[in-house]
Amino acid sequence: MGKKIFSGVQPTGNLHLGNYIGAIKNFVELQNQKDNNCVFCVVDLHAITVKQDPKTLKDNIRETTAAFLASGIDPEKSIIFNQSLVSAHAEGSWMLGCVARMGWLNRMTQFKEKAGKDKEKASIGLYIYPVLMAADILLYDATHVPVGEDQKQHLELSRDIAQKFNLDFNVPNFLKVPEPLIKKNFSRIMSLKDGTKKMSKSDPSDLSRINLTDSKEEIVNKIKKAKTDTRPFPENEKDLNKRPEVENLLGIYSSLNNQSLKNSINEFAGKNFSEFKEKLSEIVVEKIYPISKEINKLQKDNNFIDDVLKVGSEKAGAIASEKVKKMKEILGF
Repeated sequence: MGKKIFSGVQPTGNLHLGNYIGAIKNFVELQNQKDNNCVFCVVDLHAITVKQDPKTLKDNIRETTAAFLASGIDPEKSIIFNQSLVSAHAEGSWMLGCVARMGWLNRMTQFKEKAGKDKEKASIGLYIYPVLMAADILLYDATHVPVGEDQKQHLELSRDIAQKFNLDFNVPNFLKVPEPLIKKNFSRIMSLKDGTKKMSKSDPSDLSRINLTDSKEEIVNKIKKAKTDTRPFPENEKDLNKRPEVENLLGIYSSLNNQSLKNSINEFAGKNFSEFKEKLSEIVVEKIYPISKEINKLQKDNNFIDDVLKVGSEKAGAIASEKVKKMKEILGF
């Protein structure tokens, strides 16, 4: 029996290797598993929880869609759309927001981290966005949601909301309670300059990340300059203790090669870092450069990208609006 999968990516622009290995590569694998039904969303409503430049946001929505397509997400096999085209998300979110409890939202650690010390100045959207995330998932009867560790708490909230709605209105199993799909290995790709920090588009140094739009030369140069340490190449996994940069580079190599960390260490044991970096450059260029080329090609054809989103949103809208219609009947509207 296949899984019903929902996942979303924020259109923040400048997607990088961390986004690819941590999420998009996994999406493609899930899509290609027999009998899975996948819905992949560019979550542009989530993006506006912080102020966006309208033109940049529009470009970023298209760029994220282009990255989905270039990485192998197939609009014939999966639904690809952007959230703002399906009004059922906002409508469903309001109804679920009336079921969710303040105490639940107050426990969300991500709001505390993002709002910082001055949470009075944060938008209400940033505070309640986990409820919108719950609507995203629950409107599609998703059975499984691929999440990173940082989103695990939000999925727990989706489960709580689903269970409370079903209980409050005596509709057992109406909202399906989703299971997390947590990637065990290589879910967090770290900065090439500092192995203790996550790879991020907001890092001021472009050398800290490999962008999905980088050229071959840029990829090779960034890996050549990636930080390692002065100790010899590790002999085993224990040897990686307190060597975050080395562990990160080996993680990237292992993930792109679809092999275990142990096998990667065995492959290079006794060799030097320059040999390893050469092979790492080769695999990153082999896997990422074709994506980069395709993104650049797709970005020259906005009409094509907009058509993919329009068709996807019609398919998504048909599913989500039907669920919202039933919710309204249950609520007494």
